[in-house]
Parts: sequence; C-alpha cells; structure tokens
Amino acid sequence: MATAAQNRRGIIAMLAAMTLFCCNDALMKLAREVFPVGQALALRTIFAVVASLALVVFMDDWRKLPLGLRPMVLARACVEALCALTFIWALGLLPLANITAIVMASPLLIVLLAVLLRIESVGWRRALALTVGFIGVLIVMRPSADGFNAAALVALTGAGFVAIRDLTTRFVGSDVPSTVVSLTATVTVGLLASGMGALETWQSPWRIELAYIAAAAVLVTGGGLSVITAFRNTDVGVVAGYRYSVVPIAVLIGWLVWGETPDAISYAGIALIVGSGLYTLHRQRTRPDSQLKPEGDKPL
Repeated sequence: MATAAQNRRGIIAMLAAMTLFCCNDALMKLAREVFPVGQALALRTIFAVVASLALVVFMDDWRKLPLGLRPMVLARACVEALCALTFIWALGLLPLANITAIVMASPLLIVLLAVLLRIESVGWRRALALTVGFIGVLIVMRPSADGFNAAALVALTGAGFVAIRDLTTRFVGSDVPSTVVSLTATVTVGLLASGMGALETWQSPWRIELAYIAAAAVLVTGGGLSVITAFRNTDVGVVAGYRYSVVPIAVLIGWLVWGETPDAISYAGIALIVGSGLYTLHRQRTRPDSQLKPEGDKPL
C-alpha cells in the first residue's frame, strides 16, 4: 500500500504526462496542416528515436535492447504503429478535444475485447457502464443523415488499436524494460510511416513545422517517462483515473490555439465517456476476480 506522499507524487506525474502528451498532439496537429501523415510521423520518429535512446541509456537499460525483438514486443509495436497512423491522420481533421475524447473510450474497448476473448466476465454494472460510454462516443461522433464522419470513424478505429495495444502489453514479459518496449514501438512507427510516405507527396521539411515535430518528439518521450514515474511505488488504482485529465487539457489547448469550443452536446458525450471509464476502472480495481486490474496492481 502506497503512502499518501507517494500517491501525490504519482498523481502529479500522471498530470504531467497527460499535459505533455496533449501538447505533443497539439504540435502534431499544427504540423499536419503542412505535412502529410506519413511524413509527419517519419520526421517525428527521427527525433523520437534519439530521445528514446537517450532514455534507454539514462535508465541503464541498453544491455536489454535485444529483448525488443521478442515476438510479443514486436506485435505490440506493430499495433502501436497503427495507433499512431490512425490518430495522426484523424488529428488533422478533427478538433483536439473531440478526438481525445473518442480515444479515451479505449479502456471500455479493452473490457469489450476481454469479454469477447473470454479473459474477463462482466456483471450488469460494468455492462451498463460500457453502454453509457459508447452512447457518449456516439454523441461526440455525432452521426448525420449521411452517416458517420470518416475522420471520427478513423479516430474510433484508433481507439480500438489502443485497446489492443494495452491488452497486448499485459503479455509482454516483466523482464522487458518499458524503455525498450517504447523504443521498439518508436522504430516500428517510423518504418510504417516511411512506407506510407512512399505514396504521399512530401513537403520541404525546412519550415517552422519541423521545429514543432522535434518538440513533439521530446514531449512524447517525456510523457512516457512521466507515466513510468506515475506508476512506480504508487497505488495504481488511485493514479490511473487521472489519465482522464487529458480531456479538459485538450479542451483548453483547443480553445487557446484554434478557438475550438465543444458545444453542449459534445460536452455531454465527453462526460459520459469519462464517467463510464472512471467507473470501469473502479470496478476492475475492487473486483477480486478481475483480470483487468490497472497495470501495476498485479504482476504481468
């Protein structure tokens, strides 16, 4: 059981991580106004690999780099690449708050996948929370008579890939450092982006947006380190819920940078997603038979 001071440190680290991740998203959204998705990801990978390698050395994990070639680590990296591809593509077309809220449905999708794969069984409470959460997603996506917005569907697909990634992470051996897992994913994202870039018309990188991408790479690496700090020697069930702080942060950044303000209906959908997600995390934490306790509550 963590002390109050350790939990406070974990909460502060989680809030820092969500702020860094959201600032990364904002910078990538600005870069996407100029660069196609493949080029934007490929350029970020160049800087992110350098930052990730520095983090591996800093954490003294460089001797364990070969563990990144394990099949489960590589499988997770491939799913991570699909997460990045779908998210960055949709990011160029959707308001930051909306896409962030849709992706925050991933904990609900994890439960759904676990039920389908017979990893987890759910009672009526979590079944109701799942239903409420997905109603919230539909409200945020706002289907029209012509159907769903394509970018919103891609964002929801990205949320599905996030769920698969996080579920896959549970099967990565605990002897593989998080820094190695992260570096493997970063390289894989770059490879996929470069392949996609062959189908795009690349723009000259020598512009201010390149600085945005470089800063984004540093921020996303710092965010990863902050998440590790948040879950180290803390009560994970307490800290994990603060992931949802990314939603109000995204709303604030969207308003400051682009003047985007979700309407009342979107706010209602966001509230349903966040509320159902927090309740789902709570039930997974308190149910002794749950196989989906927040990462860190039990060994992988």
